[in-house]
Amino acid sequence: MLCCLSSTGKVLPKEYRKTAEALFLAGQSSGPIPENYLDFADKLGVGTDYRKIDGSWKNPGELEKFLHSFRNNLDLLIQKTWVEKADEDRKEKLLDRVPGFIGLIKERNYAKALGEFGSILEELAWLLFGSQSHKEDFFDYVFRIDHQLGLFWWYGGQLEHFLAIEQNEDIQRAVLFLGLCYLTEF
Repeated sequence: MLCCLSSTGKVLPKEYRKTAEALFLAGQSSGPIPENYLDFADKLGVGTDYRKIDGSWKNPGELEKFLHSFRNNLDLLIQKTWVEKADEDRKEKLLDRVPGFIGLIKERNYAKALGEFGSILEELAWLLFGSQSHKEDFFDYVFRIDHQLGLFWWYGGQLEHFLAIEQNEDIQRAVLFLGLCYLTEF
């Protein structure tokens, strides 16, 4: 399956492939398949936390608390990332994008938020991994560092393709919250 290939054409390890296929093929169904997202969250190592926040979008207070934790952790991650002096501007621009991104989530504009999240992840990958993040073997490189980290960056790389086929708001929200939860716990 195309969705389960790394950038170099290597297939995801068996224990992750089934979960990954279920997550992104669910986007082609007539509705959300919650157990697929829960299984993917488990593989990312955030299953317990994902189950807690999965319904938080229904409760403005819970959503606000979760988004506050997400923003704090993402800001800390960005600020504490060591980069060359030439990349300091990238850090500042990324920090400036976060409030607008969170605004999209609060507005329940999940399609636009997913698109923005993909862009944020691309910049974050640059800050964390430098030019390696734009190399053809980036996925394989990160997967060798840590399977869950590799699976997360694989997920981030699928968002653009996922948005091209998925119009269901519930599914978009579920996929978005997977990534938010992972970065909140990172």
